[in-house]
Amino acid sequence: MGTLDGKVALVTGASKGIGAAIAGALGAAGARVAVNYASSREGADAVVAGIKAAGGDAFAIGGNVAHEADIAALFDQTTAQFGPIDILVNNAGIFRPAPLEQSTEQSFHDHFNINVLGVLLATKAFAAQAPNGGSIVNISSIVSRITPENFGIYNATKAAVDALTHTHAKELGPRGIRVNAINPGMVATEGAQTLGFLGSEAEEQFVAQTPLRRIGKPDDIASVAVFLASDEARWLTGQLIAASGGL
Repeated sequence: MGTLDGKVALVTGASKGIGAAIAGALGAAGARVAVNYASSREGADAVVAGIKAAGGDAFAIGGNVAHEADIAALFDQTTAQFGPIDILVNNAGIFRPAPLEQSTEQSFHDHFNINVLGVLLATKAFAAQAPNGGSIVNISSIVSRITPENFGIYNATKAAVDALTHTHAKELGPRGIRVNAINPGMVATEGAQTLGFLGSEAEEQFVAQTPLRRIGKPDDIASVAVFLASDEARWLTGQLIAASGGL
């Protein structure tokens, strides 16, 4: 038996990278999983196929987490197919680094709409339909603490996610809803590859500063998410888990 047998999970931004790994791990642990995507239906379908091939149950569902109507549709369709949602993983996000001189109003709003407003709206919807409690896992980042240069807007969004994690844990705890965050270090994802971080001097610097001397893999984050979603973490809420190899 899996640690999440009988549970229903919704993972936002789950068509690739960390989100895809988390969706797969939740499915392997026994949860039925709604795999959300914003643009890559193909990627989400591949994640669903992987979960089903391993004996689990999942379906793909599109939606922009920055739009409240899309959030409502995500919850309505997931509930219609699987029943009330027990686990919410707020993973959807964007990352477009730029120095201060190249930071724009549009970039600010794009980042905050997805990375912060999306967390707020999804958490609000989850709380409205979870009378028996549940677990929310926010995917933040260690950049909220180490604040690397040229990441100003992104750093600020993840600091906001940390603040929402603490605040929502206090607000929702009396209702049996736990809210925690995972703060990964650099992780080898498609996004990191596209931005040129993998194999770069930036990667070398991260590895040199990391006690375990490597960057993370999506599965490193997924295993922490499964733990936080499970009853094994029943006494944890409002926590920021730095899954970063010691950085």
